[in-house]
Amino acid sequence: MKLDCRPFEEKMKKTLDSYAYTLSTLRAGRATPDVLSPIKFEYYGAPTPISQMAEIKTSDARTLVIQPWDASTVKDIEKAILASDLGITPMNDGRIIRLVFPQLTEERRKEMAKQISKYGEDAKVAIRNVRRDANDATKEMKKRSEMTEDEVKASDKAVQDLTDRYIKEIDNMTAAKTKEIMEI
Repeated sequence: MKLDCRPFEEKMKKTLDSYAYTLSTLRAGRATPDVLSPIKFEYYGAPTPISQMAEIKTSDARTLVIQPWDASTVKDIEKAILASDLGITPMNDGRIIRLVFPQLTEERRKEMAKQISKYGEDAKVAIRNVRRDANDATKEMKKRSEMTEDEVKASDKAVQDLTDRYIKEIDNMTAAKTKEIMEI
């Protein structure tokens, strides 16, 4: 009986999706609504994502326009953006909020490239932890005599191939985002 790799592949896929989401929230000098995804503000006592309470549009490559459906939330959204680590001061005219993304400095680009590499390494560690769990499962099955030595080797190879594939994908995503950040 060979190890079923599907649950482990699902975990690796979730790690990859999480990493892709993290990369999408990093601003690269251009306006994208995804950068607001992690920011929440208090709305009737509950932390609420901005995207659930406002229309977010890009008016040009460097400007985001946030138009809350409830005008009373403009100040709260503005405070949440200021309190976040976005590093952009919102402009508020009472009805809408504008975020103008400045051109990234060379120093800030390098800093972000390091941050991307760190996130990539964290994702790879998560993938390797899934591999370890899969290998532990095969050892346990071997110990209970549910697998032969050859089946253990085949299962370990299948898990390693899966791991290599997902780590390569993470490397590709990291390289692409780093290239995007370093472009002027």
